[in-house]
Amino acid sequence: MILTLAEAKSIVDAAVAKARELNIIVTVAVCDTQGHLIAFNRMDGVYGEANRFAIGKAVDSAATGLPSAEVKGIVDHPAAAYVIAQGMPTSRVRGGLPIMRDGRIAGGCGVGGASSHAQEEECARAGIASL
Repeated sequence: MILTLAEAKSIVDAAVAKARELNIIVTVAVCDTQGHLIAFNRMDGVYGEANRFAIGKAVDSAATGLPSAEVKGIVDHPAAAYVIAQGMPTSRVRGGLPIMRDGRIAGGCGVGGASSHAQEEECARAGIASL
């Protein structure tokens, strides 16, 4: 299941649109099943560490097929190991969702930067729904 650049950009754009609707600023990351970043957007004014959290959430969800808040323990997946090695945290909080296609994992979307993890997850859900 290959996630195209056009699809990843659509997810990012829809997540950012949802953030604007909620009147929040966020960072959105979309990665493939190997944890490679496909598309990324950092809204003006979001705090710097939000980038790392968004990427970590996306990778966790892509590696496990679970929402980032449901990931428990160490993620035994090369993509997660790479993220950790690069100094980016894997995340055990809401804001990351797997991108599923025909019952298979196609990637992950992670959102960071909002004051509420529930709002971050809402943005990720809206982004994925754009597919």
